[in-house]
Amino acid sequence: MYGAQPRTAGSNPAPSVKEYFHIQNHTSHELIYQHYNPYLGGHKISTSLSNPYLYETTQVLSLLKTSPQGLSSEEAKRRLSEYGFNEIEEEKKIPYFKMLVSQFTNLLVVILIVSALISLYLGETIEAIAIIAIVLLAGILGFVQEYQAEKSLIALKKLIVPYTKVIRDGRVIEIPVRELVPGDIVQLEAGDKVPADGRILQAVDLAVDEAILTGESYPVEKTSDKIEGIDLPPHQQKNMLFMGTSVVRGKATMVVTATGRKTEFGKIATLLQEVEEKKTPLQEDLERASKQLGTYILLLAGAIGAVGVLKGYPLPEMFLWSVALAVAMIPEALPAVTTISLALGVKRMAEKKALVRKLSAVETLGSVTYICSDKTGTLTKNQMTVRKIFCNNREIEVTGVGYEPKGEFKSSGQISPLEDPQFHLLLLTAMLCNNSELFYDHEEKAWKIKGDPTEGALIVLGAKAGLRREELLKEYPLELEIPFSSERMKMTTIHKIGNDYLICTKGALEKILESSNQILLNQTSIPLTEDLKEELFKKAREYYEQGLRVLAFAYKKVNVKPDPEEAEKDLLFLGFVGMIDPPREEVKQAIEDCFSAGVKPVMITGDHKITAMAVGKEIGLLKDGIVLTGQELKALSEREFTELVEKVEIYARAMPEDKLRIVRALQSRGHIVAMTGDGVNDAPALKQANIGIAMGKTGTEVAREASSMVLIEESFATIVKAIEEGRTIFSNIRKFIVYLMTDNSATVLALTIALLFNLPLPLTALQILFINLLMDGAPAIALGIESPEPGIMRRPPRSPKEGILNRESFLFIFFMGGYLCLLILGLYYYYLQHKPELANSVFFAGLITFRLFNAINCRSLTTSVFKLGLFTNPWLILAIGSSFLLMLLVIYTPLNIFFKVVPLGLEEWLIIFLLGFSILAVNEIRKFLLYRSELVAK
Repeated sequence: MYGAQPRTAGSNPAPSVKEYFHIQNHTSHELIYQHYNPYLGGHKISTSLSNPYLYETTQVLSLLKTSPQGLSSEEAKRRLSEYGFNEIEEEKKIPYFKMLVSQFTNLLVVILIVSALISLYLGETIEAIAIIAIVLLAGILGFVQEYQAEKSLIALKKLIVPYTKVIRDGRVIEIPVRELVPGDIVQLEAGDKVPADGRILQAVDLAVDEAILTGESYPVEKTSDKIEGIDLPPHQQKNMLFMGTSVVRGKATMVVTATGRKTEFGKIATLLQEVEEKKTPLQEDLERASKQLGTYILLLAGAIGAVGVLKGYPLPEMFLWSVALAVAMIPEALPAVTTISLALGVKRMAEKKALVRKLSAVETLGSVTYICSDKTGTLTKNQMTVRKIFCNNREIEVTGVGYEPKGEFKSSGQISPLEDPQFHLLLLTAMLCNNSELFYDHEEKAWKIKGDPTEGALIVLGAKAGLRREELLKEYPLELEIPFSSERMKMTTIHKIGNDYLICTKGALEKILESSNQILLNQTSIPLTEDLKEELFKKAREYYEQGLRVLAFAYKKVNVKPDPEEAEKDLLFLGFVGMIDPPREEVKQAIEDCFSAGVKPVMITGDHKITAMAVGKEIGLLKDGIVLTGQELKALSEREFTELVEKVEIYARAMPEDKLRIVRALQSRGHIVAMTGDGVNDAPALKQANIGIAMGKTGTEVAREASSMVLIEESFATIVKAIEEGRTIFSNIRKFIVYLMTDNSATVLALTIALLFNLPLPLTALQILFINLLMDGAPAIALGIESPEPGIMRRPPRSPKEGILNRESFLFIFFMGGYLCLLILGLYYYYLQHKPELANSVFFAGLITFRLFNAINCRSLTTSVFKLGLFTNPWLILAIGSSFLLMLLVIYTPLNIFFKVVPLGLEEWLIIFLLGFSILAVNEIRKFLLYRSELVAK
């Protein structure tokens, strides 16, 4: 839907949408209709003027000062400035000042500030001021992280911009929905979301799902006729369309009567307010884990502080030290850093032409085990070209490339199609039973199609013969259209010819043959016998085996206006065409990548079984599995299909409802399923799938609304890239969590051991807070934007039951955390024995340096850092460099007085760096020993 979504606000729940209309229907409708209406005159209007459904279409157009040719661009711009954008303003966000203040309201931070103030009162002036300064800096950093996270989410919302078709300056164009104004003429078809309130001007077999407004689960039939009745509730306004509802069948042209908050949906959204943005399961798990971890750390810090007091340290000092340790160790920045990483990852996916509508989809992508993909446009180019025609018992070959209307017709020599009456009639039917448009794009200097590519191929075919659809429609004006549907698998148009009517039908061969009782041969109609049908199927089979899609044509002429129910009966069969939709060049490699990644690709197509098999073999998808048709699927019980589903590689002649059954069967076998779809009837399957994938260009708004992800580049390879990016995002989040957990555990362990063994405390409270400030920010975020690891698509999908930290992660934390602890304690003990005046400074500098070396380790837990390339993540290098420079600033400037450190000599740095490099070396040895078979494979 567009704009805000309803929610209940405060402690008193607002009425539901259905309840709202119930209330309005039993009280005064002045709440809705009797107010100032700038769209219908600009003054307080009477009841007779406030309801557009009461007027004839011409009257509504006049009142809105518009016409069927639409507004001019200048007028639309003026109205946009007058009425504003067609959107429902979102609930105001938390002010940034409050967001900043909230960084200092955490209980531990408040305790730390109070403790620092007590220290200041007791005379520890320098340290107290420094602690307060560090807390302020940490708060500002936390604010920046939260601010960036919110900005990232806002930016993601802006990536998904819905468009609608309008008539402006007499031309059909697409504009963002938010730019609609009252008076705009909008064209809608099945699958579109209604972008604003409007009065229907024309309707063809129109049915609309208004459940979002009325709660009514059945589609509502619509008309363009005037309706009588004062102040009718919306569900009775059969000639009106309302924002947020969905066209489920037919076509419509409407004039916009209200936009934004003036729409029925806008009024309800104003009452109910907006739904709060949901966190992803991963974000919720991390917040929950952070709180649980925080509890353990508080207990641990308290225990360590108590031990310190028992060891003779002053209570105020140990209290401040314990609080500082708890503040540093609790990963309070984890949710914000995770959100930033998710948002940045989604932005990268958008750059790869895949828009993620729901952040939760990102973590699911890495677990996908099945991709159920449509063939046309996803596995193939969706650039149909007619190659062969079978008409009048002869085959005609067609030359030409793409959509350029140039080519020849050959059958034992070149022929002229317009001189062959029967061939001419087939071309005429193909051009009239059509809604596409061929045009030349002067900017790109190429011929293009506006509309369905299959119909576009027929327009190009006719253009090659010298026919133009615009001219034909003048001679054969359109009276009625019976739209194509995946259930009927055919489409019909009815045209006026003088006092007669011409019925043109196209569709799947078997459906057209079912509707035909005669065939035209040598300009004579004869009965269409079963033997003739068999001959036609035999010829079509040759086309199927060549990977051609077959589309058949039939017609009839009648002298009375036909009833739509009878129009498609007793037709005269004309012939069929064979068109090719070549596979995308990149698809074969993408399918190989799927198999390597443990993801099984499955093709779902409406094409004939033999055509589907030919394409499947060509792209490497069909191996040794089963090809199942829609009819064969229907014949299987749920149990039989569930047992068979993992063996099926192609579904041919499939229906949209089959997709839902396929998804459920695979999910019952424990699979995580990605499903593509573009039509209205695909929406249930897209919702049911773990990852619903809609098409950005050809998909309906309903399909996009039901999806988790939208493909701007409608290629199968884009899905595979999205899975790779999803795996990378999750892997990167795991990396920075492992990094923080490893470093924090090493720090706590080292401090605890030092205290237990009666060693002087290695760090002051101020030093602990400073290290936390350095480590929890830039290096963690930099790990979150790491590029995909080599071989990430050669690993099996991640189990959805697997937590963010798996067994491998815990082993690394235990192993490397222990090694870091051992190094820093050994270094500290050595200097206590030999240069005690440098011991604390060496511990401070050494711990920071070791943790920065470990950040390089955490770029991959399995792949050698040298294979990754030391400098392939420049942001991490920048984060490490800046953190190191800040540490040097503390050590070698007068700030060292506050931090109680002294400058270190070359010898100390040489030892620190040698030990730091050992962190890399030890981890490289660990990787080699544990993953050498994988390294060899790579």
